[in-house]
Amino acid sequence: MISVVLIDDHALVRNGYRAMLERHPGFTVVGEAGDGEAGLALIRRLEPDVAVLDLHMPKLTGVEVTERVRRGELRTRVVIVTVAGEAPFPRRLLEAGASGYLTKACPAEDFLQALQQVADGRRYLAPLIAQQLAMEAVDGGGGSPFDRLTTRELEIAIRLAQGDDAQTLSRFLNISDKTISTHKSNIFGKLDIDNVVALAHLANVHGVLDLGSALETANGTRRRRRR
Repeated sequence: MISVVLIDDHALVRNGYRAMLERHPGFTVVGEAGDGEAGLALIRRLEPDVAVLDLHMPKLTGVEVTERVRRGELRTRVVIVTVAGEAPFPRRLLEAGASGYLTKACPAEDFLQALQQVADGRRYLAPLIAQQLAMEAVDGGGGSPFDRLTTRELEIAIRLAQGDDAQTLSRFLNISDKTISTHKSNIFGKLDIDNVVALAHLANVHGVLDLGSALETANGTRRRRRR
């Protein structure tokens, strides 16, 4: 029996996943969460075989949850599910530790196959994602500029684009303000930008953030998250 945790901020999406899995005796849903922070806590507590993650979630993104699962050496294998056609930086997600990557428009049989394959210790890439990776290889790997970032830089870039300041990042990641400043400088240099508004815009263009988060950040209306 393959144990699964569902992490998505849309209850209807989680209900759809659960309905598919409950029709197949080989799977059991052991927990659900509506944001990345709660989802990560659930993974750490239950250590399911597979965690199904949305890419864009409140509090912690799918990238951040994936990276923390890898760094924590947890047995859970991560499957990222994105909006059809979104597919940002698949190579970076795989490097962060994702074992599967597919779109929400995929047929139910593909979703089930992905979870089975990942639970068996293999990787699963939706055809669109595999094609994108292949084209990046042919073109020299130049898909998204965010591919130039290290995993930690990508994590910090996402949080900066979402509105976190250096002090919040320092407390949350348990690293010094000086280290955050160094990462920020490296991020801006690699992306050829010089401010957070430009970062938020670039993140939106390349699918790193959802549109709402990027626009709120650019307009200065996003509240700082409390820790």
